[in-house]
This record gives sequence, structure tokens and C-alpha cells, in this order.
Amino acid sequence: MTALTPDPTPDPQNDVPGRIMAREMAEQPAVLRRILEEGAPGIRQVAREIAARKPRFVLLTARGTSDNAALYAKYLLEIRLGLPCGLTSMSTTTAYGARPDLTDVLVVTVSQSGGSPDLVASTRAAREAGAITLAVTNNPGSPLAGVSEYHVDIMAGPEKALPATKTYTASLLALYLFVEGLRGGDGAPAKVLPDLAEQLLARQDEVRALAARYRFAERMVITSRGYGYPTAKEAALKLMETSYIPALSYSGADLLHGPLAMVDNVSPVIAVVTDGKGGEALQPVLDRLRGRGADLFVIGPRSQVEQASAGFVLPTEGVAEEVQPILEIIPLQLLAHEITIARGQDPDAPRALAKVTETH
Repeated sequence: MTALTPDPTPDPQNDVPGRIMAREMAEQPAVLRRILEEGAPGIRQVAREIAARKPRFVLLTARGTSDNAALYAKYLLEIRLGLPCGLTSMSTTTAYGARPDLTDVLVVTVSQSGGSPDLVASTRAAREAGAITLAVTNNPGSPLAGVSEYHVDIMAGPEKALPATKTYTASLLALYLFVEGLRGGDGAPAKVLPDLAEQLLARQDEVRALAARYRFAERMVITSRGYGYPTAKEAALKLMETSYIPALSYSGADLLHGPLAMVDNVSPVIAVVTDGKGGEALQPVLDRLRGRGADLFVIGPRSQVEQASAGFVLPTEGVAEEVQPILEIIPLQLLAHEITIARGQDPDAPRALAKVTETH
């Protein structure tokens, strides 16, 4: 029998900039379905066990994209459960050796890889200080999962592009289901997300036209309020790490306290307008931006997009405000991808970055 040899013809797709990021963005509807269908029962079980221990406070620990997912969880925990939350400063433990009393405190560490040494060290120290520890990762066999008492697998599958996309939306959904489990909910509002995510991804040509508008931007400002604020921060991170455009993210309230002075009619302002109380709280900011003649790009309901210089209409009707961030980020991921390619760069491999960042 003749042995089969590999086809020496190179795959032309291998040289297409951004092909890995594009593929992983396209996987998001399937990942969301997998979590809802396969992961949700295990997440609810973890939530029930932790709820029975009645944590008095929550500390959220993360870096980078996962830090933005943790901020989303902070909004959920404080709004949906009325549970006080804080974002940890890991150096207090890893660099200064502080050992606070964490008895009955829930420490949630969010990490795609679960491999960063400071995350592992701070979680280990928290458990030794009496905390209930939960790791939310894309790697059940990671060191972080190993040192944590509980683990939630976000089930996103391998992510090879340096910019995190599917692991971000998977983390958001897993955290939403966890918080709903803590309060005895079933997470039913999330069931619409996979189909809506598919619809958003099908509008890539629309995003490509917007990218052509903003490809020469020298800086961007991204703003939101409430549940949309983590989206603004994550969108800024994606733009900076792929296209290298300086992108500044602000809560709408913070934008009015000084940074508004730098807004002009040249640098674009992207406003993430969640359909709900967060969007209502952002209205005075939008009015001020329009009054300054800002190039205002709105991601949100049609009524808001129609009042802006440009925008992308989100399907928000009938979608609970607390799950809209899982949809809001998708067109912004696409925008970062398309702007980067339009500027002649490869979003799959941003300079100076590694997939696992080993901070200490």
C-alpha cells in the first residue's frame, strides 16, 4: 500500500490577516449554545453550593479582558443580589504580602488560561485566609482551577488568536448564569443570545463600511454607563491591542468630570447605549457630546443610532438589559478586526503580546 503524503500546496487562507480572530468570532453563537445546553446545570450546582454558604462580600480578581468580564459580574452581583463587591489589587497580596481576613468572603478569579502566576498566588492566599474561592476559566486543568475550591468551565474551546473574543462572551454568559444561580433564577433571558449573536455576525459588511470611516482615527473615546461600561472598556482594549489606536474608555459620568474637554469634531466617540436604565443614565452625556459637535458613533437601539453621526443598531427589543453586553461587544470586536485590516495590520498577532501573560 502506498503511503499518503501531505499535499505540498499551501493553503492560501493561512496568509490572510485576521483569519484566526475571524474564525473565533464566528464560533461565538455555538459557544453560547454549548454553555446554555451543557454547562448551565454545572454552573447552577456550583452557585447553589456557594449560596448555601452565605458569602458576606465578593472580591473579583482578573487581568485584561477577564478584568472587564469581572466588572460585568460586579454590576450583576450588586444590582441583582445587592451583594457588595470589590475588584482586588493583587499586588497587595503578591508584592506586599498583605493577608486580610477573608472569612465568608467569596473570591471569584476570572482567567481565560488560568495560568498567570499572580492570579494563582492571590487565589491561593485568599483560600488560606478563609475565602470561598471560585475560578472561572477556559481550562479546567489549569493551575488556577487547581488551587480554587470551585471551578466554572466557560467551554469556549481553544482560542489561538491573541485578541480574546469568544472567551470574553463565554465568560460573560458563564458569570451571568452563576449570578442567576446564586439568586435561584434559571437564566432564561439568556436563551435568545445565540440566535441574536448569529444575526450580528452576519452584518460584517455593515461593520466594514464603518471601519473605512474610522481607519485613520488617531484616537477614540468610548463611553457607556451601567451594564454597558464593561463593554466600553473591552472595546477600547480590543482597538488598542489590534489596531494600536489609543482608545480611552470612560463611564459617562466620569467623562463629564474633565475628560469631555478633549472631545472635538475630529476624534470619534463611540457610545455603547444599553436599552434600559444604563442607557437612560447616559442621555445627558449624549446630549453634551452632540452639543460639542462630536463625531458620535452609537451602538444601541435604533432610536439612539438615528440621532448619531453613525452607528450600529442592536436587536434589543425583548432582550433583558443585564444580558445585552454579551451582544454589544460583538460588533465592536468586528470593528476592531476590520479597522486593523484596513490599516494594513494583522489582528491575529499584535506586536509585543503573548496569549498567556505571566504577571507576578
